[in-house]
Amino acid sequence: MKIALAGAGAFGEKHLDALKLIDGVEVISVVGRTLESTQRTADKYGIGHVTTDLGDTLALPGLDAVILATPTQMHAAQAIQCMEAGKHVQVEIPLCDTLADGERVLELQQQTGLVCMVGHTRRFNPSHQYIHNQITAGEVSVQQMDVQTYFFRRKNINAKGEARSWTDHLLWHHAAHTVDLFAYQSGPIVAAHALQGPIHPELGIAMDMSIQLKSESGAICTLSLSFNNDGPLGTFFRYICDNGTWIARYDDLVTGKEEPVDLTGVTVSTNGIELQDREFVAAIREGREPNASVQKVMPCYRILDALEQQLGA
Repeated sequence: MKIALAGAGAFGEKHLDALKLIDGVEVISVVGRTLESTQRTADKYGIGHVTTDLGDTLALPGLDAVILATPTQMHAAQAIQCMEAGKHVQVEIPLCDTLADGERVLELQQQTGLVCMVGHTRRFNPSHQYIHNQITAGEVSVQQMDVQTYFFRRKNINAKGEARSWTDHLLWHHAAHTVDLFAYQSGPIVAAHALQGPIHPELGIAMDMSIQLKSESGAICTLSLSFNNDGPLGTFFRYICDNGTWIARYDDLVTGKEEPVDLTGVTVSTNGIELQDREFVAAIREGREPNASVQKVMPCYRILDALEQQLGA
């Protein structure tokens, strides 16, 4: 399977690392914002074709699929561009930053029948898979999720400390992870409320946000998000269930008493990004809808749109 990567930044390299571990996959092109930095990434991973134009890559003979790790504001349009060229596509989270754009992606996917998957990594992290397996087996039921998504990002830089060409967003990007995961673990969301703090004078976004959710099962979720947190960074998920408490930190899991949970055997890898990419490749090979398909995650974006309207954005 011949795959191209668009977006040669910090997260794009995570996908390149993951794809190296999947049999029968070859990355044949990398698309980036500047030719010099993109060439360095291509050289590092032994990729022969480099361009700053996604259209050039889509015209390559034999190309099967594209992974988009580009700026948020480009995701929907580029996903449409890939499917119009007849290519399967995996779009990094978030799918879009307006609901109308997301709905257009879904409409085209349904018209073409191509695989269109969104990078909702929390569905794939072994820690969250462990909880999901217990839920589907009827062993536990989520009563409450308490989630903290904290970064220190008062300047527009990426995970590698490099200047970004775009502005990240607490609601449409970081909240999307938890809104989708809460529904995945607890059922459809029936109530959602949000508050936000002051708007940053230079970045033009809220640096702090609080979201409350309720699912049709009666479970509730409290999500706190901040770009102002000068402390431990990342997202921390506390699952309070009727039969146990767990804390998930990306691919790791402990009990409520900080006892490590052995995740051996939960899945074939301990890396959520690799598992995400494996699902994308498998769905294409097997001609099926993937977990985190655009259709399955669209309810999340409809909730985000409703929250944005509450915030008066």
